[in-house]
Amino acid sequence: MMKILKKAQERTEEDRKELSRMVQEIIDNVRGNGDEALKEYSRKFDQCERVSMRVSKEEVREAYMQLSPQEVADLKAAASNIQAFAKAQRETVKPLENFSPMPGIFLGHRIIPVKSCCCYVPGGNYPLYSTALMLIIPAKTAGVERVTACSPVMKGTGKINPKTLAAMDIAGVDEIYAVGGAQAIAAFSYGTEEIAPVDMIVGPGNRFVTEAKRQCYGQVGIDFVAGPSEVLVIADGSGTPEIVAADLLAQSEHDVNAKGMVVTTDEAFGKAVMEAVERELEQLETADIARKSWETYGEVVVVSDLDEAVNLVNEYAPEHLELNVQNPDALIPGLCNYGSLFIGENTAEVFGDYASGTNHTLPTLKAARYTGGVWVGTFLKTCTQQSMTPEAMRNIAPLVSRLADGEGLKGHRQAADIRFTSPK
Repeated sequence: MMKILKKAQERTEEDRKELSRMVQEIIDNVRGNGDEALKEYSRKFDQCERVSMRVSKEEVREAYMQLSPQEVADLKAAASNIQAFAKAQRETVKPLENFSPMPGIFLGHRIIPVKSCCCYVPGGNYPLYSTALMLIIPAKTAGVERVTACSPVMKGTGKINPKTLAAMDIAGVDEIYAVGGAQAIAAFSYGTEEIAPVDMIVGPGNRFVTEAKRQCYGQVGIDFVAGPSEVLVIADGSGTPEIVAADLLAQSEHDVNAKGMVVTTDEAFGKAVMEAVERELEQLETADIARKSWETYGEVVVVSDLDEAVNLVNEYAPEHLELNVQNPDALIPGLCNYGSLFIGENTAEVFGDYASGTNHTLPTLKAARYTGGVWVGTFLKTCTQQSMTPEAMRNIAPLVSRLADGEGLKGHRQAADIRFTSPK
């Protein structure tokens, strides 16, 4: 029987009406006033005065000069792993040619990259330069012709964080813009004098960015609507409580709404993890955020066996899922709802956040029930095609004619009939 050692506070529905109204106002302003609206918001929110939103090559060079050789080398090493995995994934997505469900009918599909995209890189509590690598590299590997990126400036400076700029450049971005927030989403969706619109926008952001993506979807494609970060650890008590605690707090420090969860078959282990969390919080530099997140949304649940753990996890559909158990391979076939899986105590979720190669832009708030994370395929379209011989056309046209007539679509029926009644 399930026992809750620590219960998370239920997330209340935000005042969506007010948020929606504010974001709609921003979108309308950008659509109506273009660059002038962007500059207005930059002054208002970031104390920023820029003549141009476009980041120059000189600014990128200056950014590199502010980084140590080790920092640049680290970014390149992470980029190499991310690119290698993206290339391997791309090779699994293949065209299909000349499949015949019946003689003379030839079906297939092409794999076509989107023409342009914007990679939104957050710059709020922390400069998430790792996100620049995670978004731009898969887009470039997919073959997107125009890959743009944007990020909010550091308040009062008019500049994007130098490490973020360097990461964007290392990833191979084509254009960079110093703009963030809902106004950036509107600009790349509808275009301004300086910013040409794109076909797709990917990347995480605050609730204003998320709501803007929601409202602009349709005008522009998006990856998904993401919420606060989540990690869930399945533990059988064979692991190290301090390691589990560290992984929970690594996500909790993202923001006060992040969620860390443990589902364990060992009550003593669950209690030991909670004690280890408290010890780490005493010395963690980001404890102000991590503690509030853990106290509000942290959860520790004891279950009777690992089968119950798997069922509960599939219901939670967490963003990150860690298997801290002796025999993880036995659990994997039953797990179907998660953003990314980390197998065994050696495999820290933070390795995936930065450098191991998988993508960290993942579904949250149970979206893992119906989508995976950003990957090279996010930027690819599978577009079908068909052709047929005259004999195949004559064979299938009567079938289509009858089906169309049954639906009452007489124009459809005629388009089939004319082909097998035509003298040709």
